Amino acid sequence: MKFLVMRKKGIVKTLAVVLVSAFLLLAVGFTGSAAVFGGKTTRKLPIYSVETEEKTVALSFDASWGADKTLDILDTLTRYDIQANYFVVSFWAEKYPDVLKKLSESGRVEIGTHSNTHPHMSKLSKNQIELELRSSMEIIEKTTGKKVDLFRPPFGDYNDTLLSEAEKLGLYTIQWDVDSLDWKELSATAMAERVLKCVKNGSIVLMHNDGKNTVQALPLIIEGLKNKGYSFKTIGELIYRDNYEIDHTGRQIRR
Repeated sequence: MKFLVMRKKGIVKTLAVVLVSAFLLLAVGFTGSAAVFGGKTTRKLPIYSVETEEKTVALSFDASWGADKTLDILDTLTRYDIQANYFVVSFWAEKYPDVLKKLSESGRVEIGTHSNTHPHMSKLSKNQIELELRSSMEIIEKTTGKKVDLFRPPFGDYNDTLLSEAEKLGLYTIQWDVDSLDWKELSATAMAERVLKCVKNGSIVLMHNDGKNTVQALPLIIEGLKNKGYSFKTIGELIYRDNYEIDHTGRQIRR
Protein backbone atom coordinates (compact mmCIF):
# COMPACT_ATOMS: atom_id res chain seq x y z
CA MET A 1 0.00 0.00 0.00
CA LYS A 2 2.84 2.41 0.94
CA PHE A 3 4.52 1.67 -2.39
CA LEU A 4 1.29 2.47 -4.28
CA VAL A 5 0.87 5.78 -2.44
CA MET A 6 4.47 6.82 -3.24
CA ARG A 7 4.07 5.80 -6.85
CA LYS A 8 0.83 7.81 -7.12
CA LYS A 9 2.58 10.87 -5.66
CA GLY A 10 5.42 10.46 -8.16
CA ILE A 11 2.98 10.28 -11.07
CA VAL A 12 1.13 13.40 -9.88
CA LYS A 13 4.43 15.30 -9.51
CA THR A 14 5.54 14.26 -13.00
CA LEU A 15 2.22 15.33 -14.51
CA ALA A 16 2.50 18.71 -12.77
CA VAL A 17 5.96 19.30 -14.25
CA VAL A 18 4.73 18.33 -17.72
CA LEU A 19 1.74 20.65 -17.47
CA VAL A 20 3.86 23.61 -16.30
CA SER A 21 6.37 23.01 -19.11
CA ALA A 22 3.57 22.82 -21.67
CA PHE A 23 2.09 26.06 -20.35
CA LEU A 24 5.44 27.89 -20.68
CA LEU A 25 5.90 26.65 -24.20
CA LEU A 26 2.42 27.80 -25.16
CA ALA A 27 3.00 31.18 -23.56
CA VAL A 28 6.15 31.68 -25.58
CA GLY A 29 4.76 30.29 -28.80
CA PHE A 30 1.42 32.06 -28.84
CA THR A 31 2.08 35.34 -27.04
CA GLY A 32 5.67 35.94 -28.15
CA SER A 33 6.47 36.94 -24.58
CA ALA A 34 10.13 37.43 -23.73
CA ALA A 35 10.45 34.48 -21.37
CA VAL A 36 13.88 34.27 -19.79
CA PHE A 37 15.76 30.99 -19.42
CA GLY A 38 19.31 31.22 -18.15
CA GLY A 39 19.52 34.87 -19.24
CA LYS A 40 18.43 34.18 -22.83
CA THR A 41 15.20 35.25 -24.48
CA THR A 42 13.01 33.47 -26.98
CA ARG A 43 12.48 36.57 -29.09
CA LYS A 44 14.39 39.37 -30.79
CA LEU A 45 15.03 42.50 -28.76
CA PRO A 46 15.67 46.12 -29.71
CA ILE A 47 18.45 48.16 -28.10
CA TYR A 48 17.44 49.57 -24.71
CA SER A 49 20.92 50.60 -23.54
CA VAL A 50 24.58 49.97 -24.32
CA GLU A 51 27.24 48.26 -22.22
CA THR A 52 30.17 50.67 -21.99
CA GLU A 53 32.87 51.66 -19.51
CA GLU A 54 32.46 55.29 -20.54
CA LYS A 55 30.24 57.53 -18.42
CA THR A 56 28.14 58.52 -21.39
CA VAL A 57 24.41 58.73 -22.07
CA ALA A 58 22.08 59.59 -24.95
CA LEU A 59 19.09 61.93 -24.66
CA SER A 60 16.21 61.31 -27.05
CA PHE A 61 12.95 63.06 -27.90
CA ASP A 62 9.93 61.58 -29.69
CA ALA A 63 8.10 64.03 -31.94
CA SER A 64 4.56 63.22 -33.01
CA TRP A 65 2.46 66.27 -32.16
CA GLY A 66 3.25 69.94 -31.71
CA ALA A 67 6.45 71.89 -32.34
CA ASP A 68 6.12 74.97 -30.14
CA LYS A 69 8.78 73.71 -27.71
CA THR A 70 11.17 72.30 -30.32
CA LEU A 71 13.39 75.35 -30.77
CA ASP A 72 13.60 75.87 -27.01
CA ILE A 73 14.90 72.31 -26.69
CA LEU A 74 17.40 72.98 -29.47
CA ASP A 75 18.52 76.22 -27.79
CA THR A 76 19.17 74.29 -24.57
CA LEU A 77 21.21 71.64 -26.38
CA THR A 78 23.21 74.41 -28.06
CA ARG A 79 23.75 76.32 -24.81
CA TYR A 80 25.16 73.24 -23.09
CA ASP A 81 27.08 72.18 -26.20
CA ILE A 82 25.62 68.67 -26.36
CA GLN A 83 23.90 66.44 -28.90
CA ALA A 84 20.69 64.44 -28.74
CA ASN A 85 18.26 62.43 -30.89
CA TYR A 86 14.84 63.10 -32.34
CA PHE A 87 12.54 60.32 -33.52
CA VAL A 88 9.90 61.87 -35.76
CA VAL A 89 6.65 60.65 -37.28
CA SER A 90 6.04 61.40 -40.95
CA PHE A 91 3.02 63.65 -40.41
CA TRP A 92 5.10 65.72 -37.97
CA ALA A 93 7.92 65.97 -40.50
CA GLU A 94 5.45 67.01 -43.23
CA LYS A 95 3.76 69.59 -41.02
CA TYR A 96 7.00 71.13 -39.73
CA PRO A 97 9.61 70.64 -42.49
CA ASP A 98 11.43 73.88 -41.69
CA VAL A 99 11.74 72.91 -38.03
CA LEU A 100 12.97 69.42 -38.93
CA LYS A 101 15.51 70.89 -41.33
CA LYS A 102 16.73 73.32 -38.65
CA LEU A 103 17.17 70.46 -36.17
CA SER A 104 19.16 68.46 -38.69
CA GLU A 105 21.32 71.37 -39.83
CA SER A 106 22.09 72.46 -36.26
CA GLY A 107 24.66 69.71 -35.83
CA ARG A 108 23.06 69.02 -32.44
CA VAL A 109 20.37 66.53 -33.40
CA GLU A 110 20.47 63.12 -35.04
CA ILE A 111 17.13 62.25 -36.66
CA GLY A 112 15.49 58.83 -36.64
CA THR A 113 12.07 57.59 -37.71
CA HIS A 114 9.17 57.06 -35.34
CA SER A 115 7.03 55.49 -38.12
CA ASN A 116 4.74 56.97 -40.75
CA THR A 117 1.37 57.11 -38.97
CA HIS A 118 2.22 56.16 -35.33
CA PRO A 119 0.37 52.81 -35.21
CA HIS A 120 0.79 49.78 -32.96
CA MET A 121 3.19 48.17 -35.39
CA SER A 122 3.09 44.69 -33.85
CA LYS A 123 -0.46 44.45 -35.21
CA LEU A 124 0.62 45.14 -38.82
CA SER A 125 1.48 42.74 -41.62
CA LYS A 126 4.97 42.60 -43.13
CA ASN A 127 3.85 44.72 -46.10
CA GLN A 128 2.26 47.31 -43.83
CA ILE A 129 5.38 47.47 -41.67
CA GLU A 130 7.59 47.95 -44.70
CA LEU A 131 5.33 50.76 -45.97
CA GLU A 132 5.38 52.49 -42.59
CA LEU A 133 9.16 52.39 -42.43
CA ARG A 134 9.98 53.15 -46.05
CA SER A 135 7.53 56.06 -46.26
CA SER A 136 8.84 57.70 -43.11
CA MET A 137 12.47 57.22 -44.08
CA GLU A 138 11.88 58.78 -47.50
CA ILE A 139 10.12 61.84 -46.08
CA ILE A 140 12.80 62.48 -43.45
CA GLU A 141 15.68 61.90 -45.87
CA LYS A 142 14.08 64.17 -48.49
CA THR A 143 13.76 66.98 -45.92
CA THR A 144 17.14 66.62 -44.20
CA GLY A 145 19.26 65.20 -46.99
CA LYS A 146 20.63 62.65 -44.51
CA LYS A 147 20.26 58.88 -44.34
CA VAL A 148 18.00 57.45 -41.62
CA ASP A 149 19.22 54.32 -39.84
CA LEU A 150 17.57 54.57 -36.40
CA PHE A 151 13.97 53.63 -35.61
CA ARG A 152 11.86 53.83 -32.47
CA PRO A 153 8.52 51.95 -32.49
CA PRO A 154 5.47 53.98 -31.44
CA PHE A 155 4.33 53.13 -27.90
CA GLY A 156 7.49 51.01 -27.56
CA ASP A 157 5.41 48.26 -29.21
CA TYR A 158 7.26 45.62 -31.23
CA ASN A 159 7.50 41.95 -32.15
CA ASP A 160 9.96 39.74 -34.02
CA THR A 161 8.42 40.57 -37.39
CA LEU A 162 8.85 44.31 -36.88
CA LEU A 163 12.48 43.95 -35.78
CA SER A 164 13.28 41.70 -38.74
CA GLU A 165 11.67 44.04 -41.27
CA ALA A 166 13.44 47.05 -39.76
CA GLU A 167 16.76 45.22 -39.95
CA LYS A 168 16.16 44.44 -43.63
CA LEU A 169 15.89 48.16 -44.27
CA GLY A 170 19.13 48.88 -42.44
CA LEU A 171 17.46 50.24 -39.32
CA TYR A 172 18.60 49.75 -35.73
CA THR A 173 15.53 49.56 -33.50
CA ILE A 174 15.98 51.73 -30.40
CA GLN A 175 14.05 51.73 -27.14
CA TRP A 176 15.14 53.29 -23.82
CA ASP A 177 16.07 52.23 -20.31
CA VAL A 178 15.27 55.54 -18.59
CA ASP A 179 11.79 57.06 -19.01
CA SER A 180 11.54 60.67 -17.86
CA LEU A 181 7.74 60.24 -17.63
CA ASP A 182 7.32 63.73 -19.07
CA TRP A 183 4.19 62.40 -20.78
CA LYS A 184 2.67 62.10 -17.30
CA GLU A 185 3.25 65.83 -16.83
CA LEU A 186 5.58 65.40 -13.87
CA SER A 187 7.16 68.57 -12.55
CA ALA A 188 10.55 69.55 -13.94
CA THR A 189 12.20 68.70 -10.62
CA ALA A 190 10.51 65.28 -10.38
CA MET A 191 11.56 64.45 -13.94
CA ALA A 192 15.17 65.41 -13.30
CA GLU A 193 15.30 63.45 -10.04
CA ARG A 194 13.90 60.38 -11.79
CA VAL A 195 16.41 60.52 -14.65
CA LEU A 196 19.39 61.14 -12.37
CA LYS A 197 18.36 58.25 -10.14
CA CYS A 198 17.90 55.74 -12.95
CA VAL A 199 20.67 56.56 -15.43
CA LYS A 200 23.84 54.46 -15.79
CA ASN A 201 26.67 54.15 -18.31
CA GLY A 202 25.21 53.70 -21.79
CA SER A 203 21.67 54.70 -20.85
CA ILE A 204 19.17 55.99 -23.40
CA VAL A 205 16.77 58.56 -21.92
CA LEU A 206 13.24 58.98 -23.28
CA MET A 207 11.60 62.41 -23.45
CA HIS A 208 9.01 64.00 -25.71
CA ASN A 209 9.15 67.04 -27.92
CA ASP A 210 5.81 68.31 -26.59
CA GLY A 211 6.12 67.34 -22.91
CA LYS A 212 4.50 69.93 -20.64
CA ASN A 213 7.58 70.46 -18.45
CA THR A 214 10.31 68.97 -20.64
CA VAL A 215 11.88 72.31 -21.55
CA GLN A 216 12.14 73.28 -17.88
CA ALA A 217 13.48 69.87 -16.85
CA LEU A 218 16.14 69.59 -19.55
CA PRO A 219 18.70 72.00 -18.00
CA LEU A 220 18.28 70.26 -14.62
CA ILE A 221 18.86 66.87 -16.25
CA ILE A 222 21.88 68.01 -18.24
CA GLU A 223 23.53 69.82 -15.31
CA GLY A 224 22.80 66.93 -12.97
CA LEU A 225 24.33 64.39 -15.34
CA LYS A 226 27.38 66.58 -15.95
CA ASN A 227 27.87 66.93 -12.20
CA LYS A 228 27.87 63.13 -11.98
CA GLY A 229 30.61 63.00 -14.60
CA TYR A 230 28.51 61.98 -17.59
CA SER A 231 29.09 63.12 -21.15
CA PHE A 232 26.58 62.98 -23.99
CA LYS A 233 26.50 61.15 -27.30
CA THR A 234 23.94 60.64 -30.01
CA ILE A 235 22.48 57.15 -30.14
CA GLY A 236 24.24 56.62 -33.45
CA GLU A 237 27.56 57.26 -31.73
CA LEU A 238 26.66 55.25 -28.64
CA ILE A 239 25.54 51.94 -30.18
CA TYR A 240 27.72 49.23 -31.71
CA ARG A 241 27.12 48.76 -35.42
CA ASP A 242 28.40 45.18 -35.65
CA ASN A 243 29.89 42.33 -33.60
CA TYR A 244 27.40 42.70 -30.78
CA GLU A 245 24.72 40.79 -28.93
CA ILE A 246 21.72 41.93 -26.88
CA ASP A 247 21.08 40.41 -23.46
CA HIS A 248 17.67 39.64 -21.94
CA THR A 249 17.34 43.22 -20.63
CA GLY A 250 17.90 44.75 -24.05
CA ARG A 251 21.42 45.89 -23.23
CA GLN A 252 23.71 45.86 -26.25
CA ILE A 253 27.05 44.21 -25.54
CA ARG A 254 30.22 44.15 -27.63
CA ARG A 255 31.30 40.62 -28.49
